[in-house]
Amino acid sequence: MTRKGSTKSVDATFAQGRLDNARAYLEAADNLMTLAEEGDNSNPILSHVVNAAIAYADALTAKYLGEINQKDHAAIVRLLRDALGNRLPQKQARRLETIIGQKDAVQYGARSGRHSEAERLLGDLREFAEWAEDEFNRT
Repeated sequence: MTRKGSTKSVDATFAQGRLDNARAYLEAADNLMTLAEEGDNSNPILSHVVNAAIAYADALTAKYLGEINQKDHAAIVRLLRDALGNRLPQKQARRLETIIGQKDAVQYGARSGRHSEAERLLGDLREFAEWAEDEFNRT
């Protein structure tokens, strides 16, 4: 078992609620991306991307471990590894780390996000979300 950081125990219904939120954040990011133009500040899109990735990871850790990550978002990948073991592909772990790594800059920073950056991370999120949906629906 790896060190997970601060976690919170959750009940079985929490997983579905976080999955529903993840889908809503992904949809919001897609909608904003459709409206965005080159040169626009893409931080609102990127913020939804980050929140969606966190919610997808929470849904999986809630379902398979009965816990979610708290406070230290960088620890979410370790908690997901604890929940899924080798079922977490390294490629998906890297996608999640990349997305989560943008949280502070896009949600608390002063730099404007670039359109190309939003396109790239939204693509990463779509790949992560597709995998997470399949993993969530495993029996």
